[in-house]
Amino acid sequence: MDIKSLSLDELKTEVVKLGEKPYRAKQLYEWMHVKLARSYGEMTNLPKDLREKLSEDYEYISLKEVTVQTSGLDGTKKYLFELADGNLVESVWMQYHHGNSVCISSQVGCRMGCRFCASTLDGLERNLTPSEMLDQIYAISRSTGERVSNVVVMGTGEPLDNYDNLLRFIHMVTDENGLNISQRNITVSTCGIVEYMKRLADQKLQITLALSLHGSTQEKRRELMPVANRYDISEVIDACRYYFDQTGRRVTFEYSLVGGVNDTDEDAENLCRLIDGLNCHVNLIPVNPIKERDYVGSERKDVLRFQKKLEKRHINATIRREMGRDIDGACGQLRRRHGIGSE
Repeated sequence: MDIKSLSLDELKTEVVKLGEKPYRAKQLYEWMHVKLARSYGEMTNLPKDLREKLSEDYEYISLKEVTVQTSGLDGTKKYLFELADGNLVESVWMQYHHGNSVCISSQVGCRMGCRFCASTLDGLERNLTPSEMLDQIYAISRSTGERVSNVVVMGTGEPLDNYDNLLRFIHMVTDENGLNISQRNITVSTCGIVEYMKRLADQKLQITLALSLHGSTQEKRRELMPVANRYDISEVIDACRYYFDQTGRRVTFEYSLVGGVNDTDEDAENLCRLIDGLNCHVNLIPVNPIKERDYVGSERKDVLRFQKKLEKRHINATIRREMGRDIDGACGQLRRRHGIGSE
């Protein structure tokens, strides 16, 4: 059993099964999720025989740091972690004036196939467990010695394709007995899996939902994102409206600007019509280069023109400050291996 994926109540049940007093569960939970212990051996106020029983019966997830790259541009750090089965995932630590953010992966690889994204090139290997998602944050906190105040689930993988583990992760990372990060400081990205967007809305959490839109018409979206073959753009936007209605939380639209593909005045007008009346924010992201694709980011003047078109229609739009681009740590650049051509 994966002990770090258990809630405090579930942990109490397990501890009592082992013949221990329930208060030991609180101690154990604190070691895992507050003190960020890397092993049972570090849990010095637990009896030795309990630690031995735990190590025999319960798997303890602790990611192995393989490499860390630091951006010369902005100090962003990109971590490559090895999982217990030898698979690799990447995570990114970013410093902002409002606090430290960590971008975590939710899957090993991805099966969504978005044309401009490196994360999907090798397909999907498997889902990450809640503990593997949590431990990306814990390992980075230990490494930097800094508190993480914001979490974005925007690394490798489609979070809603790993829905149950994602939901458990959200509850645990925001638990007052653990890191106690505010739900309002959690952002979950999706390429638009409609039924799970609605299920997430029904949870009435206070997290931010970010939709990877990237096209203002069904045809443009289908060209860039295979998921559009399954869901019409109108269905996806309706799911965003439903999310706002259920949670009161403004939806963020991620729009990667690809030079000559989706950055024209017509694209901007279509986008305005598409999201008209929706309480939302648009993040404009000049697409980042990856070796296997020939897409190029829009020129600065085109990005600014696109932004002005939206603002004239009273749509809140910002140009995302890209962090870690020089270390392939920016949007669409994360992978599950050391580098191109070498696992």
